[in-house]
Amino acid sequence: MCNLPPHGIIAIAMTKNEFDLERLFRALADRTRLRLLNLLDDSEICVCYLVEALQMPQPKISRHLAYLRRAGVTAARRKGKWIYYRIVEPEDEHAARILREVRACLREDRQMARDRARLSKCCALLRDAPRPIPLTAGRKSLGRG
Repeated sequence: MCNLPPHGIIAIAMTKNEFDLERLFRALADRTRLRLLNLLDDSEICVCYLVEALQMPQPKISRHLAYLRRAGVTAARRKGKWIYYRIVEPEDEHAARILREVRACLREDRQMARDRARLSKCCALLRDAPRPIPLTAGRKSLGRG
């Protein structure tokens, strides 16, 4: 008698080093996640810029970024209260090649080009914004002690 799991489902155990291609394809099957990969193309970007560029709520953006991170194609770094994301190339050769091809296709898509233009505009606007002066620095410059 064969020792199959109930209903004939065969589970395939993956070693820690194997890449989950199915998870990668599920991650790439969502338009919002593709738009995020497009914006992250060659940069490390704060979530706040992605929210502004895509005009979507922060929780939605963060949820999709977490999905991409679990799929092994992005990494996050915290700096103070901000979280920055970047694309990471999977160690698996096939997954890396798939991701490179998808990114190349995204660079040629007109909607994706509009998203990149909007991100550039957001970054320029925020970069040129006046910086707040800490209260202690302001008092010293006014001659108060």
